[in-house]
Amino acid sequence: MPRLNAQDKASNEAAVRAAMERILRGDLPPGAKADLKTLAQLSGVTRTGFYAKRNRDGTSRPGAYQHLAEEFTARVQALQDAELTDRVVRRDAEVARLTEFRALAISRLAAQYDEIERLRSLLTQQAEAGDVVTRLPPRPRGAGNASFGSCG
Repeated sequence: MPRLNAQDKASNEAAVRAAMERILRGDLPPGAKADLKTLAQLSGVTRTGFYAKRNRDGTSRPGAYQHLAEEFTARVQALQDAELTDRVVRRDAEVARLTEFRALAISRLAAQYDEIERLRSLLTQQAEAGDVVTRLPPRPRGAGNASFGSCG
């Protein structure tokens, strides 16, 4: 395979950077992922350029675009970390809100229970004392939540 000249390599690097920005914006083709395979496809370069190469003597040398692959991988990881952090913050806020709601609901239920017990006790005392308990007339139909007296 022929070696790339400087102009071709610069052109390919520009294409890789443009594809990288597109992927990091979330502009992915259907079914694609934010990975090196998609980066290679969108940029039009071979994926092998993103990986280290072996010389004939067994030594290693960087791939033509390995530095871009490392930058891309780091940026994808940073975006994922930021998204996870945001999700944890939102989840913690929701848990705090629900915990506060739960405490308020339990407090209200306890207050209602105490009031019911107080009224039961009062009715029991009145019944034992022989007091007459007067029932209120039923609410007329269609009255809805209308109030009576000067409070309405």
